[in-house]
Amino acid sequence: MKPSDVMNLQADCGVVLTGSPGRVREAFEILAQKKIKKLIVSGVFKEALMNEIFPHLSFYPEISDQDIYLEKKSATTYGNAIQSLALVEALKCRDIVLITSQIHMYRANRIFNHIFPTTIKITKLAVPNRKDFSFFDYLLETSKVTLYWALGLVY
Repeated sequence: MKPSDVMNLQADCGVVLTGSPGRVREAFEILAQKKIKKLIVSGVFKEALMNEIFPHLSFYPEISDQDIYLEKKSATTYGNAIQSLALVEALKCRDIVLITSQIHMYRANRIFNHIFPTTIKITKLAVPNRKDFSFFDYLLETSKVTLYWALGLVY
């Protein structure tokens, strides 16, 4: 998604995959701008509190805690998709914005498209990668994509 596309972004729900504070910050920003109505933060540590996930929440009076859902059961990208789908369906979201890093988006999008019904539209919003990604980081992500493919979890 290009920066100009973010201006026109609209969806019922956003699903942000944890792993980097930049992803969560971007997700809260689009919630504050009313580009999404509900936000699912997927893959949160089971003991985590909202102020630990996003300590700047008090500076966003336009965001209600009632619009934020912490998904605490998943530990993998596949689990993120399974657990998020249950929340997306419960919230009656017809479309979602999938928010994760650029390096993770290819795999995450394929998994979400594999798990989610085609009636739920998925729009990708890739947050720029950290600048300190190493060759190992890229190799690890490539290995995960290959593993998910070999296990038949993505096509």
